[in-house]
Amino acid sequence: MLNRSVELFAKALAEGRVTLVDLTQTLSSEFPCIELPPQLGPCAPFVSTEVSRYDERGPAWYWNDFSCNEHTGTHFDAPVHWITGKDIPNNTTDTLPVADMIASACVIDCSTEASTNPDFLLTVEHVLRWESVHGQIEPRSWVLMRTDWSKRKSWEEFRNANETGQHTPGPDVAVVRFLIEERSVLGFGTECIGTDAGQAFLFDPPYPCHHFMHGAGLYGLQCLCNLDRLPSIGALIIAAPLKLKNGSGSPLRVLALV
Repeated sequence: MLNRSVELFAKALAEGRVTLVDLTQTLSSEFPCIELPPQLGPCAPFVSTEVSRYDERGPAWYWNDFSCNEHTGTHFDAPVHWITGKDIPNNTTDTLPVADMIASACVIDCSTEASTNPDFLLTVEHVLRWESVHGQIEPRSWVLMRTDWSKRKSWEEFRNANETGQHTPGPDVAVVRFLIEERSVLGFGTECIGTDAGQAFLFDPPYPCHHFMHGAGLYGLQCLCNLDRLPSIGALIIAAPLKLKNGSGSPLRVLALV
């Protein structure tokens, strides 16, 4: 029966009855990185250097060297990324359970609120209102916060920073705890540079999505796009980070099956 189910799924995919949606930003040197105060060390951007391109350096092949921080572009956060998750078993990208790399998604549309308030915070009230329409969030699901932030036309608008820091939407403290303790989610994903709001360094605790999610052995996805092409429920997410030894995270290609 299982073999037949896989066969039917593959046929549906081949026939176009299952749509693949790419939720990944193009990784390039222009894509903005997380900005930390200078005393905390730089977050290295993506750098690509051409090795050869059908020339005297390599007559029949084209390839590049590249380097970047683990948390660059569309990327995955493993539990070990935050101090609260440092002692959890299987907390790195090379040890986390592969079964967690494929999971269903709940997409909560906050695009209207975020369009008028860049510091918009997702709350428990918003989630309960969403559940009243779509049903309760299933355990081990991704919760993806749609804000349409990925549609911003320039990287300056995407960062949306001033002298007080970044101003980007994200979850408040209570809703992060609610999603973990009351809904047993797999992780939280956003279209912004981080899973936390831009001003979350002022919260108690600071950066609650990182603090509580990774402390519970759960995951984060950042810099997603095309969330407007997903249904509120019913999409299946493939999010497999690179198998980096002791990796705290990695850039990755995130795909949704609809």
